[in-house]
Amino acid sequence: MQFQQLQYFVAVAETRHFTRAAELVHVAQPSLSQQIRALERELGADLFRRARGNITLTDAGEALLPLARRILADADTARQEVAELAQLRRGRVRLGATPSLCTGLLPDVLRAFHDRYPGIRLLIEESGSHDLVRELARGELDLALVVLPLPTPSPALTTVELLREDLVVVSSPEALTPGRGRRTVRISDLEGERLVMFRHGYDLRELTVAACRAEGFEPDFAVEGGEMDAVLGFVRAGLGVAVVPRMVATRSGRGLRVTPLARPGLHRTIALAHRSDVAPPRAARELQRMLLSTTSAP
Repeated sequence: MQFQQLQYFVAVAETRHFTRAAELVHVAQPSLSQQIRALERELGADLFRRARGNITLTDAGEALLPLARRILADADTARQEVAELAQLRRGRVRLGATPSLCTGLLPDVLRAFHDRYPGIRLLIEESGSHDLVRELARGELDLALVVLPLPTPSPALTTVELLREDLVVVSSPEALTPGRGRRTVRISDLEGERLVMFRHGYDLRELTVAACRAEGFEPDFAVEGGEMDAVLGFVRAGLGVAVVPRMVATRSGRGLRVTPLARPGLHRTIALAHRSDVAPPRAARELQRMLLSTTSAP
């Protein structure tokens, strides 16, 4: 099995077209078809069902595709690692993070990292923990900041806890404070309040809804489906209140009233994750060190 054959196979699997796949990998279409046939002979199974104008994966092709993608991603990581110069003057880091962490934790850390290593490209993937775990497993990310516990525990990932963050309630300064003006808000005070709620798949949505149900009521949504910036904007406009991380409220608090939750409150645990079977590239390890040192500082 040749590395080039896997490249051709993935190109055909993604385009579902031999001619377009050949253009994508810059090779003549007959050569690509010949290499795919050679790969099938070596594996002893057809990888594609070939019908006029319709290319689909066989069961063998479906089984090979995620493995081929991972091999190609690992090879790309190896090339990047070898290509980095001794002083970390060149390279890249592929970092995944939930939207709230992109807003709260990352800006200052990434600025410090960029100031120290201006030649390192930072590629940020913003998504929920479930999607980030999947992308890590497929080799599409070097590191990811996720919320524990993971939606699907994975023995192939290593996680290191960074911090435990409080959640707070944000509201418009013109609106009445939830909890009848007390200095803290209980979860039960949110019963009857109109909530601005994140989209499905957002860790904060699941945490807030579960906390409300634990108090015996279903939350009432004024608006739902937004990302972090949209949720904060809707709260500023007076559409309702929202439960957000303290770091986000501190950084984006202009035009918002921030009220702590009464004890025991709500918290979330942030962790840094990477694949267990492949060491992150050198530049990613340096960003990992900076994140750990920043969040462990008193």
